[in-house]
Amino acid sequence: MEPTPAAPRVHLQSPQTAVPTRAVEPGRTRRIAVAAPPLPAAALQRRTRVVLYYRADAGEKGASRLWEEAMWAKESLSEAVADHPEMAGRLRRHADGSWEVKLNDAGVRLVEATAEVTLDEFLEAVQDKDRARSWEAALAPWVDVNAEDPDVSALVYVQLTRFQGDGGFAVGVSCSLMLSDPLSLARFLASWARTHARMKAQNDVATHPLMHDHVAETVLFRARPATTVSGTPDHHVLAVACVAQAKERLGAAGKVPPQFPIVIFDDSDGKGGLSVETCAAAYRQPQSGGGRGYKLEDAQWQELGLEELVLRDSKPLHVSYSILKGGSGSDGLAVVMPDGGAAGVPFNLARNPNFQALVMYLANTDLGECVPPGYNKLRTTLLQQGRVNAC
Repeated sequence: MEPTPAAPRVHLQSPQTAVPTRAVEPGRTRRIAVAAPPLPAAALQRRTRVVLYYRADAGEKGASRLWEEAMWAKESLSEAVADHPEMAGRLRRHADGSWEVKLNDAGVRLVEATAEVTLDEFLEAVQDKDRARSWEAALAPWVDVNAEDPDVSALVYVQLTRFQGDGGFAVGVSCSLMLSDPLSLARFLASWARTHARMKAQNDVATHPLMHDHVAETVLFRARPATTVSGTPDHHVLAVACVAQAKERLGAAGKVPPQFPIVIFDDSDGKGGLSVETCAAAYRQPQSGGGRGYKLEDAQWQELGLEELVLRDSKPLHVSYSILKGGSGSDGLAVVMPDGGAAGVPFNLARNPNFQALVMYLANTDLGECVPPGYNKLRTTLLQQGRVNAC
């Protein structure tokens, strides 16, 4: 078997910190519940990695004004972080073993870089999954959270990498799972892209504005209760059901440990709560197979919508997603997160062309004093009119 080619050299330049353009209200925090303190050190290093690959406009030179692009990237990123202040926060540990994210405007780490390879050469190389894991680590940097002094460690890293030759570039992001789930990270990146586009339109001078761990084999599901039930959902039952389904899909490669960590994001109270727990693989095992009280549907990373994230008037050629567990253990990891997009709109709905057409119509129409119909009207009068028109 041929040896894996060495990763190309990536040269880091000008590390910076993008801080919010508006100060957050004093004292704001996001709680993190730890079921069995102390929190393992590896849990602090769990993170989502996303790399978006773009090709610049045909008329642009590959090495043109990287410093200017990075300057505008920092400015638009700072504005986007102001709308999502948790991304600039830091972890804080209390004496009783509990944790929280302190929204203290400490900022997001931003790095410029250049790679000694063309975009096409890099994309061809990372088609191999094993090679992608090592090569893409250089495009989405991460510095381990300091377990003894966590409030000095950034939780979000962004790197802008320019490739040789045809002006291709990559935006790499590493974001702690102690801070944000992948869906929330996608919302933040989409917000950054919108902010960047707005600033580009408002500033004529911005001619070129832009904005060693174990990588898990990730299997995604969308879940809903098999029957209508009341009370708090049992996330451990859901996790065990998903792990069982993932094992079936992965076959011999799907090994289920006796217990595994589970990270639960729950924003039902509007405060962005997070809980870190341990789940037993045999938890409430049923007599027969199935979804263990849940209907599971296969989901894809593409449902996050980042393939539609436009920078410099172009969509990415390729988007890479991965979740890094932290450390080298084989205990697996389950992440439970709400299936919702911005303002609670599910991502699969946001990709629906009818929904997109509706949003475009509303954005380009003067609605005057129009008041949206209420819940009762939607479920009675308007629903009945729809039935009549459909007949």
